[in-house]
Amino acid sequence: MIYIGIDPGKKGAIALLSGGTIHVSTFDGKRYAAMLKSAAESAEGAMCCLEHVGARPGQGVTSMFSFGENFGFIQGLLTAYSIPFELVRPQKWKKEFSITADKNSSVDVCNRLFPDVSLLATPKCKKPSDGIAEALLMAEYAKRRL
Repeated sequence: MIYIGIDPGKKGAIALLSGGTIHVSTFDGKRYAAMLKSAAESAEGAMCCLEHVGARPGQGVTSMFSFGENFGFIQGLLTAYSIPFELVRPQKWKKEFSITADKNSSVDVCNRLFPDVSLLATPKCKKPSDGIAEALLMAEYAKRRL
């Protein structure tokens, strides 16, 4: 089974866990489509944990529209490729790993669970991507719970 975790935020990412193989990518529509198509065509089958988040106080209209557009795009890809998915609230999947609202706690837990995976969005980045960390943790949540 291929387990997929998707953090749909602006700095979000996608992670695929299949046996001992891990693939991650920051948000890029074409790359997401290619990764999900490949997972859908696999004989292993696939299951996705998509973070179900909503508007937060203080967010601008433009950023929320962009977020909603990305969220809908991702749901459309999952539906088009017939990949079963569950919308999971952050509080639910984070509880599985005893993660707080602090993004650094996601990175810390991810580093312990996946020590060989780079959490850098690009080779030039110096700070680990919490989007990649959270996508990996959601894929692990899917593996454990879905």
